[in-house]
Amino acid sequence: MRLSEGVEAGLHCATALAQLEADAVLPASALAGFHGVSPSYLLKHLKALTHAGILESVSGPSGGYRLARPAGRITLLDVVVAIEGVKPAFRCAEIRQRGPLKLPASTYLKPCAINAAMLKAERAWRAALAATSIADIVREFVVEGDPRATAAACAFLAANRRLQPGERKGRTGS
Repeated sequence: MRLSEGVEAGLHCATALAQLEADAVLPASALAGFHGVSPSYLLKHLKALTHAGILESVSGPSGGYRLARPAGRITLLDVVVAIEGVKPAFRCAEIRQRGPLKLPASTYLKPCAINAAMLKAERAWRAALAATSIADIVREFVVEGDPRATAAACAFLAANRRLQPGERKGRTGS
């Protein structure tokens, strides 16, 4: 299974935004610069995350993006589905029923064992993603990451955040 680079970008953006104060946003250009990706490429994924209710977009000259709900309530699966969609990665086309050895449809009453195995694996993969929140990833980064990476990320976020006066509090965590 291969996920698009948009999933990686979306997950990194969500973890960066989870580290902001509740009254702060980051502009798309800063998020793109932080991750070394094209702003136009990233904007497409930020819009998908906003449409899915994972991010909020604040317009205006001091606008940007922030998490739409607490980081503990946003799973890795939420981000994957927002960017890749809900369809399973493996889609059985029933090729066993084609070709020169094709038999009558009554031969294939039992589900395809390959399809069943692939769907079982996908359920396990999705369950693992659903069990991991953005807050979990941020905690792991802070606890186990190299202190230089943590310091650099904190400095970048502090330099590029835009505070929103009178905004709500308490978005982080669960």
